[in-house]
Amino acid sequence: MTGRPREFDIDKALERAMELFWRQGYEGTSLSDLTRELGLSRTSLYAAFGSKEALFLKALDLYEVRAGYRAAALTARTARDYARALLEGAADLHGDKKNPAGCLGVQGALVCAPESNAIRDELVRRRKVGESIIRDRLKRAKGEGDLPPDADAADLARYLSIVIYGITVQAAGGATRKELRSAAELALRNWPLDRGMPQVTPKPL
Repeated sequence: MTGRPREFDIDKALERAMELFWRQGYEGTSLSDLTRELGLSRTSLYAAFGSKEALFLKALDLYEVRAGYRAAALTARTARDYARALLEGAADLHGDKKNPAGCLGVQGALVCAPESNAIRDELVRRRKVGESIIRDRLKRAKGEGDLPPDADAADLARYLSIVIYGITVQAAGGATRKELRSAAELALRNWPLDRGMPQVTPKPL
């Protein structure tokens, strides 16, 4: 294909596109930025990925795999362990200076022109799906007696989501992993006590 280097590797190109979108957001990343970063002509970029929007969505899928702490957290034994895994996972991912600052999903949605409404709506949908997964896990915990009877799974899921996204915003502003972990620990102090479970000693930062 004209303009495509012989050594073109679609997986590596997608990885580089993800990192570029992660650093600059959807609106902040132009087609010129993408072609320069990926070493492709516009013709080759369109042939490989379809459009900037389609490339961003593929990059977002890859990012969600990279941010695998959410899926890993589902194996936690208790609701408190689950909450800890989510918050510490977010702190570790976004506090890692090897990664671009902030969250791709948040960065991509903060500024969206009217013509990018489809991207904004998709990001909102994904955040809602993520929160619903947390809510379902906490509903199960409540049914198992792992949360007190008066605990509201929807409120707790919203609380965790707000703290997680707050962590990403703080990371984008330069907060360190240690600072993010400290914030996660403070958030966990407000977590309902697991029935029949002793208080967990905070892990060293």
